Amino acid sequence: MKGIVLAGGKGTRLYPSTLAISKQLLPVYNRPMVYYPLATLMEVGIRDIYIITQEEDLALYQKLLGTGEQWGIQLSYGTQSSPRGIADALLVAEEFLAGDSFALILGDNLFWGPHLVEQVSTAIQKLKGATLFAQQRADVADFGVVEFDDSENPISLEEKPKIPRSHWALTGLYLYENKAVGLAKSLTPSARGELEITDLNQLFLQKGELQVEKLEETTFWQDAGSHDSLLDLGCWVRQTEASLGEEIANLDKIARLKQWV
Repeated sequence: MKGIVLAGGKGTRLYPSTLAISKQLLPVYNRPMVYYPLATLMEVGIRDIYIITQEEDLALYQKLLGTGEQWGIQLSYGTQSSPRGIADALLVAEEFLAGDSFALILGDNLFWGPHLVEQVSTAIQKLKGATLFAQQRADVADFGVVEFDDSENPISLEEKPKIPRSHWALTGLYLYENKAVGLAKSLTPSARGELEITDLNQLFLQKGELQVEKLEETTFWQDAGSHDSLLDLGCWVRQTEASLGEEIANLDKIARLKQWV
């Protein structure tokens, strides 16, 4: 399985900081934001990873991350000329994927938990069609929302609904068989001119090939799309590292533990 980190977008909610630098290069406590999704992919054993960003930011990512050989992984890069939606990442990465299944993770999402690696690794092994990950949230209307039936099967998906049908928010981690690329090509842009990931996931739901995993209660998930969430994330990382006595998203340590370097 390959990995994609989507680190594009204008980061308008973080203006004026993001007028000069890509959002995913901003620090979350002691590491660049992009380290956290990279760590998630590495921890589940994904070593061939494609970074998608804006053309004007490409050189900065290459300077920061290089080829990935320092961590025993292979990094390559692609660009979006403008924010065209999460599903557009599949089209940008088509040549890189070369028919393989893949994990797509948003560059501003942080995942951490004692059972996270096991849960995601198991989902990768069982992958058929598409697998999403959900967590109960009070602010669910800010995210995609999934509704389950009494047997815990997904029955509806909504993007930032005003009146949510459930309190289960969809996170920024997606697992797909390669057929997702062809389905993404069939999408038409939404009213905001983007290829919506919810529309892609709806196609899998209609085919009966969509699984949604509920994250363990001990799993922490948050995005860093606003000033408040960015500050909260930095504080959470600092406090968690201090209380546990271990570092989060230490790519050097992950690589050593996996004996990749």
